[in-house]
Amino acid sequence: MANRPNGTLYTGVTSNLAARAYQHRTGLTDGFTRDHGCTQLVWFEIHDDLQEARRRELQIKKWKRDWKIELIERDNPQWKDLFETLF
Repeated sequence: MANRPNGTLYTGVTSNLAARAYQHRTGLTDGFTRDHGCTQLVWFEIHDDLQEARRRELQIKKWKRDWKIELIERDNPQWKDLFETLF
């Protein structure tokens, strides 16, 4: 999730991406995303195993910011909100 292109980034894991992204978009969830206005889904990965997804989340959270931006821009160079693509 991001608040704008090259802005604040949030990395998380969920078993229901559409529902979780909706919660962030509408501010239903207290915390970092609401405080920083991270309402745009700009990148995601799908994993079959929740433990694998959690390992990947922790790996990405340790990355340098530039690496995260590179990952986003590889698949989404325009930083488009991908929320609608989930349906």
